[in-house]
Amino acid sequence: MPIVRHDMLPAGGELGIWHITEPEDWFLEKLFLYPPELRQLSELKGRRRVEWLAVRQLVHQMSGRSLRGAFIKDEFGKPHLHESDWQISISHSHGLAAAIAAPQLCGIDIQFLVPKITRLAHKFLRPEEAACLVPAHELDQIHFFWGAKEALYKAHGRRQLEFIDHILVKPFTYAGPHGQTLGWVQKDEEKQTFDIHYERSPEGYMLVWALATENLDPKQKNTYI
Repeated sequence: MPIVRHDMLPAGGELGIWHITEPEDWFLEKLFLYPPELRQLSELKGRRRVEWLAVRQLVHQMSGRSLRGAFIKDEFGKPHLHESDWQISISHSHGLAAAIAAPQLCGIDIQFLVPKITRLAHKFLRPEEAACLVPAHELDQIHFFWGAKEALYKAHGRRQLEFIDHILVKPFTYAGPHGQTLGWVQKDEEKQTFDIHYERSPEGYMLVWALATENLDPKQKNTYI
């Protein structure tokens, strides 16, 4: 199935979703993979291989390029797209692949809602975040906070971040299938502020993305993925 969603974001950037129904061979015929990527793929097994391929096909089609740009990981493992100044972030869950690209720091997470996450909430929710949960929306809210912190972790792009100590999400009144709030990554003397958006689909997915409130560099050469 092709891209089921490709949005231009009001704050700048693009967001896409791919519904994965194709077999691995379909992607291998479509995608030109560079040697380092082939090595990465060889280390994966099972469904993870198809998800890995799908997010790359998604970003390539979002870019509109004729020649695909390779995914290049920096020293922290954060992916970047070759010959683009834009930031990218990717995620996948239960047959969906999601990606965001923007001129500023960005992160994305998509999760299929599962009840067992309630048993893990204490590991990533700060007291003020947990205090805003309400029974009617608790499962959605917990998935939102998890997705928001995953997105912020990816946007920051460096390791050694603790979800409770260094990643903060402003509590808010949950108002249904979509909304937004603010989030921060704060460690040592560094503090980054992000706009956080979420959408809860009727099919049971929570999509969350984060965009830094300031561009990385006003002199960026490229204005595309």
